Amino acid sequence: MNSKLKKTLKISVPLLLSVSAVWYSFSIIPFDRLVRSFGEADYSWVLLGTFLGLLSHLSRAYRWRFQLEPMGYNIKLGNSIMAVFATYLINYTIPRAGEIARASILTNYEGVPFEKSFGTIVSERIADMVVMLGVITVTLFLQYDFIYTKLSESISPLKILIGTITALILIFGMILIIRKGQSKMALKIKSFATGFVEGILSIFKMKKKWAFIFHTLFIWGMYILMFYVTSFSLPEISNIPFAAILIGFILASFSIAATNGGIGSYPLAIYAAFSIFNIPEDPSIAFGWIMWTSQTLMVILFGGVSLLYLPFYNRQYPKQTSK
Repeated sequence: MNSKLKKTLKISVPLLLSVSAVWYSFSIIPFDRLVRSFGEADYSWVLLGTFLGLLSHLSRAYRWRFQLEPMGYNIKLGNSIMAVFATYLINYTIPRAGEIARASILTNYEGVPFEKSFGTIVSERIADMVVMLGVITVTLFLQYDFIYTKLSESISPLKILIGTITALILIFGMILIIRKGQSKMALKIKSFATGFVEGILSIFKMKKKWAFIFHTLFIWGMYILMFYVTSFSLPEISNIPFAAILIGFILASFSIAATNGGIGSYPLAIYAAFSIFNIPEDPSIAFGWIMWTSQTLMVILFGGVSLLYLPFYNRQYPKQTSK
C-alpha cells in the first residue's frame, strides 16, 4: 500500500465511520426527540461535568512539564496548556494529527526538538493506557458476578470457560512465537513491547515521578467524575448503577479512537453500554450526545483560542532554551 493511499484511508475511513454512526444514532432516536431531551436537561450538571473535564486537560498540560524537565527544558505553562487544547481540536480533523501538532508547537515556541517532545507524548499515552487497563480491571473485579450473569444468559458457562482457555492459549502462543520470531512483523511487535515497558519504567526514573503519578490518577479521576455528574442532567438516567457509568465510560473512551473525536461513535458506545443494564434507548443516546457536545464545545472554544493566541503569547515572552 503506497503512502498516498494510506493517508487517504486514514482520513476517509474515520470520516465514513462518523457519518454512519451519526446516521445510525438518529435511526434509534428521532432528531426531534433528541432536541427535546436537550431542552429538558439540567445544565448545571452539564456545566459541572465540563468544568471537571477542563481540570483534567489542565492537569495533563501541567504533567507534561515533568517529562520535559529531566531533558533540560522548562517550558512555559501557557504553551503547554495551549498545545494540549490545540491537540484535541486538531484531532477532530485528522486522527492523531493533534499529537504531531502538539510536538511541533514546542519545537516552534520552546526550542524543544520534535523527536524529544513527541517521545514524551508517546510515553504519557502509555501511562494513560496503564491507568485505562486498571479501570477496566477494577470494573471487571467489582462487576464480575453481573458481567458473568449477563454473558451466561446468552452464552453457556461451558462456552465461556472454553473461550477463556482458548484465548489464554492463543495469547501465550503468540508471545512465544513473537519472542522467537525474526519476521518484520515480529520485530515491530517486539520493538513496541520493549518501548511500552521502557516507557512505563521511565516514569519511575523521573525526578517528579510521584507528582506525575498523582496527576495521571487525577486526570482519569476527573474523566470518570465528569461522566458521572453529567448523568444527573437527565432524570431518566440520574439513578443508574455506577457499574453502568464505568462500563459506559470505558466504551466511550475507546470510541474516540474509532472516529474523529468520537463523532457519532461516542453516543452509540454509551447506548451499547447502557443497554446491558436495560436503560431505555432515548435517554441513553441523548446522554451520549449531551456528553459529547459539551466536551466538544469546550475543546472548540479553548482549542480555537489557543491556536489564535499562541503567536501573540510567545511574542511577549522569550523562548526557553535547554540547559
